[in-house]
Amino acid sequence: MKTGKKHTPKNRINQGESKGAGKPAKIKPDTAYELTDGRMTAYGGLFGLVKFLDLIGFREVFLKYYSSPNRKTELGCYRMVLGFLILLFVGFARVGHFEYLRRDPMVCGMLEVEILPVVSTFWRYLSKLWLPQSQSLLKISAVLRARVWQACRLGHTRISVNIDTTVSTVYGQIEGSRKGHNPKHRGKKGLRPVLLFLEETREYLCGTQRAGKTMSDEEVAKLLQEMKQYLPAQIRHVLVRGDAEFIGAQTIQACRECGYDYILGNKSATPYFIQRRWYRHGAHEYNESHHQPMGWPEDCRFVAMRIREEDRGTRQLKLYEEDYLYRIFATSLQGKPHTVIARYDGRASVENAIKEAQQEGLLAIPSKRFWSNHAFFQLVMLAYNLWRWMKLLAVAQGNEGKPIKVIAWQGVDHTIRIARLKMLFLPAKITTPQHRTTISYSNHDARAAELVDFLKYLDQRRRKKIPWQEDASLSRYKKAS
Repeated sequence: MKTGKKHTPKNRINQGESKGAGKPAKIKPDTAYELTDGRMTAYGGLFGLVKFLDLIGFREVFLKYYSSPNRKTELGCYRMVLGFLILLFVGFARVGHFEYLRRDPMVCGMLEVEILPVVSTFWRYLSKLWLPQSQSLLKISAVLRARVWQACRLGHTRISVNIDTTVSTVYGQIEGSRKGHNPKHRGKKGLRPVLLFLEETREYLCGTQRAGKTMSDEEVAKLLQEMKQYLPAQIRHVLVRGDAEFIGAQTIQACRECGYDYILGNKSATPYFIQRRWYRHGAHEYNESHHQPMGWPEDCRFVAMRIREEDRGTRQLKLYEEDYLYRIFATSLQGKPHTVIARYDGRASVENAIKEAQQEGLLAIPSKRFWSNHAFFQLVMLAYNLWRWMKLLAVAQGNEGKPIKVIAWQGVDHTIRIARLKMLFLPAKITTPQHRTTISYSNHDARAAELVDFLKYLDQRRRKKIPWQEDASLSRYKKAS
């Protein structure tokens, strides 16, 4: 008989790597330090942007559609605009922040200079940007969107467009600034840009910088009519969603002429709802009616949702039982009112998109001239879209070339700030052995392996020449211009 312990421990297998990087470095006050001639950059992820821009043919599209201003620069319009996009892509929102990038080897390499021009060079170029440059940037963004959708195999034919405005508080004498609705800075002047986002991809579709006043019905109708030229050619059905600021007779007429469906909040129309037609779905009641407001050429369908004051969590007793909070919408959609209102509630994501755009530089007002700010607004939103498109392509890499059919993709819902930490802020060393530039990443950085895989995927896609199918859209842009 064997004698020993009744329960013998099993041999455990070590999890993870058994070997580290060697002996730990001892950092003491008298540890040596020095400067090195090696060129290093904190923005190693910009190399992915270089490959991405080459994949979608950014230079070709820019040279074809950009309207050059009167001012001529040594760098040329392409490298000047690319410099602004790099500045915003990195996360700097002020033109003066070029001072922090003047000697960065990655940025200088992308612009093909030893050192960036002084900041005043970019200021002077920005002051010459006008409405033609702003419109050409929108055309460039539309053509690039069509190419990215084709590269990512996005098969959307039905999209939802969310429209909303925000307030950019200004300080000083800025052209177009007004005192209006400014919830965070009451009584201060500001500009009031309007933005349209695609719900399915969270891209910026189009928009404009505006004076600090409420949009008129005529402005909204004109914007919706112009929106059609920036949509990909494959789109067959568009749903426009907006709050009560955008409802009006001309807006409804523009949606009908362009073939858009719409759900718009109501602020002035007073439709009558038959009491016996209220029905309960869930915790609330719903109803519908057809009503022709004064000045409207035709009647319109209105759906309503009412919520009891007690359900809102109020602690005080109400004198009457008929105290309700009403939500009323004008719509062209068919179906039960509760399903229509549920589709409108999906518009809440536009608030997150606008907040993210504000963090990316939308609130930065670089000039006193309104039209310079108008063009800078489009530069900010083009840089915003570049991040969105790169993340879409990263998702396409994960799907191994399969068509993307779902809306809530993993990774796309992350904010640009998180993507910047994962894909951009990677230290890299740039060397030129035998006159050949090489970019080296640290093997000890967990993010470097993912970036290298993404770079290899971009190289693979770049080797396959994509026949861009945009002839119809290009002819449409030429007619619009």
